[in-house]
Amino acid sequence: MAYVVGFAGKGGTGKTTIAALTVRYLIEKKKKAVLAVDADSNNCLNEALGVDVHATIGKLREESLEKVRSGAERPGGMSMEQLFDYQVQQSVVEARGFDLMVMGRPEGPGCYCAANNIIRKYTDILSEKYPYVVIDNEAGMEHLSRRTTHKVDLLLVVSDPTKKGVQTANRINNLVDELALDVDQRRLIINRVSDENFEKLKNCGVDLPFRDIHNIPNDEHIFNLDLEGKPVFDLPDDSIALKTVFDILDSAAIP
Repeated sequence: MAYVVGFAGKGGTGKTTIAALTVRYLIEKKKKAVLAVDADSNNCLNEALGVDVHATIGKLREESLEKVRSGAERPGGMSMEQLFDYQVQQSVVEARGFDLMVMGRPEGPGCYCAANNIIRKYTDILSEKYPYVVIDNEAGMEHLSRRTTHKVDLLLVVSDPTKKGVQTANRINNLVDELALDVDQRRLIINRVSDENFEKLKNCGVDLPFRDIHNIPNDEHIFNLDLEGKPVFDLPDDSIALKTVFDILDSAAIP
């Protein structure tokens, strides 16, 4: 069974960049295949990893529903379930050292529950084929309440350097307990913060029940990377964000 690294946190914290750096870490340090899962309806993990997406789970589901409504003929007499299964397997983007599956957003009205359930199902199926799975979840806590991330070896909750950010991290931690989710390790990362302000945030009056709390300093390399639309694989080795994320993952003792 795969070792699963999941990410949670409110939007705008740099969660996706850290998830992409985790993929890079696993490729370079563990030298084994990684399945990256973009479970965010506003998908952008592919951009951080430098690959194009030709299909998403949300779009495939809408197309399948349309075929059912129109009574369109299915190839080879396949059932709709068989056809959808084939399409999902084909939608996985293959890249050097990792593959990527993307949830995306449904094109029609309605909630994301079905797409979340599909992501969970196929993450479980595909996890059997990969040593490592990295799941970049949507902002907030919806993915946890819907149990998309139902089995995680390492949960990294990412906050920006604000009191609201660490309050959200606290609520995520509490929700993990309330839902009795199967999470082995939980760690808090406060992103883009100096050592001095990191200490201030740890003492800002918000209860932070994480055993391990880390900070990642602001990094001009990351700013330039995002500005130029380049993947995390282009970050130089002297990037402080790259070094810090690698140190955090080293300390997690990922097998």
